[in-house]
Amino acid sequence: MKKTTSKDDFRSHCAVNYGVEIFGDRWSLLIIRDIVFVGKKTYGEFLKSEEGIATNVLASRLASLEEQGILSRTPNPDDKRKDFYTLTEKGLDLIPIVLSIVLWSAKHDSKSYVRRSKDFVARLSRNPAEMGEEVKALVRSGGCMFPESRE
Repeated sequence: MKKTTSKDDFRSHCAVNYGVEIFGDRWSLLIIRDIVFVGKKTYGEFLKSEEGIATNVLASRLASLEEQGILSRTPNPDDKRKDFYTLTEKGLDLIPIVLSIVLWSAKHDSKSYVRRSKDFVARLSRNPAEMGEEVKALVRSGGCMFPESRE
């Protein structure tokens, strides 16, 4: 199990290391992906992702992302046993990074799902900064990029 990193407990403060220690494991980025792309908000929704995250790993990553100020957790007003997870402003600032990974994958993974969305990839390629700001505004207001894909 990965140790939760406290805000001041880093191997170094190299810019790359700092980012990798906070959000660099695959599960953290996939949680962020699920919020941005399909609007997942609850533990149960994250658990249903096709990659098959283990329950203990999911709980650990959610806690770590919350501790690092990437996610915020609020009780579901309709069911106090459930919490909603949303990206903070610090978390929203990761959206351009996630979009860059998507663009890189579209270029180098011949089986990438995103290749089916040629218009999306073309628009992202033309102006990634503008699209990043649009997606940040969308997610900030509670939306997501592909709500029809939500499980």
